[in-house]
Amino acid sequence: MKILSINVARPRLTAWKGMTVNTGIFKVPVAGRIKLRRVNFDGDRQADLSVHGGPDKAVYAYPSEHYEYWSRELPGVELPRGMFGENLTTEGLLESDVAVGKQFRVGSAVIIVTQPRFPCFKLAAKFRRDDIIQRFAESGRSGFYFSVVEEGEIGAGDNLEPLSREDTGLSISDVNRLYFRVNADIDLLRRAAQARMLPEGLRRLFQKRLEAATEHNERVSAVDETSHV
Repeated sequence: MKILSINVARPRLTAWKGMTVNTGIFKVPVAGRIKLRRVNFDGDRQADLSVHGGPDKAVYAYPSEHYEYWSRELPGVELPRGMFGENLTTEGLLESDVAVGKQFRVGSAVIIVTQPRFPCFKLAAKFRRDDIIQRFAESGRSGFYFSVVEEGEIGAGDNLEPLSREDTGLSISDVNRLYFRVNADIDLLRRAAQARMLPEGLRRLFQKRLEAATEHNERVSAVDETSHV
């Protein structure tokens, strides 16, 4: 597991569907070692801090393995590293393999997995196509965010060294399934609602869905019991 590329950008304006969009999604690879601080890399910024960046989403990583898939799905589209707005283009770490709460040392920094990336309209503005948001979500190839436990310097070629055993049993793929499917497994919903390392907003969402699913099952059970009286 290693870093193939570190990509950063400051926000810039782009036109999309009659709007002027301010976005930091246009990441480009940088050379050398870069300082990772609590909320971003040096030289990197997010335009809308209400939905991007912050402690829970300080670093966005995207598996390089997905680029082959997208090159087939989007023929003729150039896909340089950083195309999906990721800070880290990685190798050897997929959504199904990495759990929320998993810590890694990379370079002299320590980072911890927090959640998947859920696409917004700025991805469409980057790719210049409306359908990319749904296709990205349905693909399951979301990438994942890290928060920063210890600041440090990171460079391309650094290994991602696991530091702890995940205590959630909740993979990034699990969180994607829960987020995009209303009728989700109750046991999985319960684990997600109790996962301390998930951001609070996601835990609240999964708690509401857990309560709704539990109430639904109780009503169905009551109806079944009545029908057998």
